[in-house]
Amino acid sequence: MTSKRWQRYTPTTDEPWNLSRANHLHRRASFGATWGELQRDVDDGWEASVGRLLTGTSRQYGQREDFESISRIIGESAVAGGDASRLKAWWLFRILFTPDPLQEKLALLWHDHFATSNRKVQNLRLMQQQNELFRSRASAKFGHLLHEIVKDPAMLVWLDAGLNQKSQPNENLSRELMELFTLGVGNYAESDVQEAARALTGWRIRNMKAEYNMERHDQGELAILGVVGAFDSEKLCDLLLGQDATSRRLAGTLCDLFMGEDVADAEAIDELSLGLKRNDLSIQWAVETILCSQLFFSDANIGSRVSSPVEFTATAIRSLEMLDNPPSTLVLAEWCSRLGQDLFYPPNVSGWNGGRAWLTSRTVVGRSNFAAAMVTGQLRVPSTTVEWSPSVEKLGRAEQLQKLLLSNPNRQRSKVEAMKLSEFIAHTLSLPEAFVC
Repeated sequence: MTSKRWQRYTPTTDEPWNLSRANHLHRRASFGATWGELQRDVDDGWEASVGRLLTGTSRQYGQREDFESISRIIGESAVAGGDASRLKAWWLFRILFTPDPLQEKLALLWHDHFATSNRKVQNLRLMQQQNELFRSRASAKFGHLLHEIVKDPAMLVWLDAGLNQKSQPNENLSRELMELFTLGVGNYAESDVQEAARALTGWRIRNMKAEYNMERHDQGELAILGVVGAFDSEKLCDLLLGQDATSRRLAGTLCDLFMGEDVADAEAIDELSLGLKRNDLSIQWAVETILCSQLFFSDANIGSRVSSPVEFTATAIRSLEMLDNPPSTLVLAEWCSRLGQDLFYPPNVSGWNGGRAWLTSRTVVGRSNFAAAMVTGQLRVPSTTVEWSPSVEKLGRAEQLQKLLLSNPNRQRSKVEAMKLSEFIAHTLSLPEAFVC
């Protein structure tokens, strides 16, 4: 794409490829990196580093050959036991140990974008199925994901779409489909919502699967966004996917994930939106465009977005190489919930507010308490003394350790000589700079 805002990154004297930018890349597009991984990336250059993230080959540390088989066992056990806390732990296991952290990062994005809560669904099997959908379509064309989400069983329950039939249309799914998933507020009329509800009739759930019943579907002529004709869910999604408002909203959503607050201006979002439309709303294309851009690696973008609780906790654990004797992901899930991000239980149809809303007086103290619990072994069951890896020990209470743990460390705070290593790590993770990525 020929673009002024998204031109390809070229290291310069003012904005060189260095440790800070390698760390920035992993904190935004992954869940942090170890010191060794960062050193490798600095040596290999930015293109190789981005390429590894895009192909799921970025991690050197914490790899398990049996990752997928263990993941299946943990997930199935959680579902079979009806234990939501264990399903949260399953996802955090994936986030910590996956060879493809960008995939999990995008799955977390879609969980927020298509927010669905088990508080109403009350079925862990359906919630896990939806989560696997987000993972399998994480970087696909957005249309593939949209077509599947409108008939996803968990979504049908969440928005009462399983009750939607021609004799009694239900507008919940059609409203959120337009307002939150595609067009955004102000780009449709109330009559469009009403007509779209009729287009979505006919779906119900049987044996944990979505089933389409033509007799329940409204086959009458509909008028949606100025287009008149017979509609079903497929035709409705295709119509929405072709709207400029959808590509622009999608561009904004991706910028919210990878770019800091106000870093991507309206012109940048418009340019990315145009590129998305030209590339059939390919998430893979958009992610690669963003991660390879001068804007992504600009000074203004480093340390300019508040980390979510999952990002904050998982990044700390991975960066400090704590996976040989890992924390309990059950305990970690509880901490994420306390800090404001309860996986599989977003607060409402809009998902989490994110950004600065992650930080309140309670959650700021909570993040400091998490750091203290982590360094004293309280994330493990039973609690055990933390023994730091040789590479972390070698960094010591030095500026290098803060370069690992912070996006943009303040050098005036770089040394607290009287502290033990664990105290220094807890202190560093309690700094305001630790709460951003």
